[in-house]
Amino acid sequence: MSNYSIAIHGGAGTITPASMTPALEVKYKEALQRAIETGAEILEGGGNALDAVQKTVESLENTPLFNAGKGSVFTKQGRHEMDAAIMCGKTLRAGAVAGVYNVRNPVVLSRAILEFSDHVFMSGYGAEEFARKQNLAFAPEEYFFDALRYKQWSEVRDSDVFMLDHTAGDEKFGTVGAVALDQHGNLAAATSTGGMTNKNYNRIGDTPVIGAGTYANNYTCAISCTGHGEFFLRAVVAYDVSCLMEYKGYSLQEACDKVVMDKLVRLGGEGGLIAVDARGNIAMPFNSEGMYRACKTNAMPAVTAIYKDEVKVVS
Repeated sequence: MSNYSIAIHGGAGTITPASMTPALEVKYKEALQRAIETGAEILEGGGNALDAVQKTVESLENTPLFNAGKGSVFTKQGRHEMDAAIMCGKTLRAGAVAGVYNVRNPVVLSRAILEFSDHVFMSGYGAEEFARKQNLAFAPEEYFFDALRYKQWSEVRDSDVFMLDHTAGDEKFGTVGAVALDQHGNLAAATSTGGMTNKNYNRIGDTPVIGAGTYANNYTCAISCTGHGEFFLRAVVAYDVSCLMEYKGYSLQEACDKVVMDKLVRLGGEGGLIAVDARGNIAMPFNSEGMYRACKTNAMPAVTAIYKDEVKVVS
């Protein structure tokens, strides 16, 4: 069997053992395990990286534990406004969507944009119309409702305060993503999010912005980010990692550490990313207290982790 690698995340932030119950920790790790096995099964069977990251992110979107798809947070208007992106490292083709309502799996819409349109980025009503033409699944508002998410929103909805989905004390944490290298040597990345609780003015974060929150290039790496999107946008995080590898000869881990542990910290940005390079090396750095994450290769069984020092690098 040729080499393959896959890594996933379910959000980064103030995630500590003190903020979790043993039962909740088990639920998160089980969800991560299910998702990564979904992608790994595709890769083991010789499938392509693009399919693997899409199906993996779909699994995470279908889990209300994470702020994406079914578990998306409430906006200022009390709705669920979602963003997603997917990118192919072989062709550099990408699909991205921002500010859509009621689309059951935004990552599927992103893939449809990549495959069946001449565009990269669609938003709002137009993106939803495109989804309908592609016969993609929609879901009613009740599908996205979650009692804890509603409680979080209720506490701030009458103010101008927005909440990061990884704010201390929050029992659920965020954005989801996957990166993969398939047996054919191709890379891919996908990311999906519900954004910030009580966000207003159709705010868009880094997740759907190619080069900021999502990027893949066969010559360097595939990246999916999670954290405070404004800082990831300003730092063009995903593409910056690739550039350090391409133009300065950094290794994957060196490039990720430079951006996440140095550049972002200096800007005041919190979060992390998952990455895989063309040789199958995996990096999962984060500058926050924790990051829901998992990884698997053809030579290593799936490993799931939440807190610091549980698992760092796979080469």
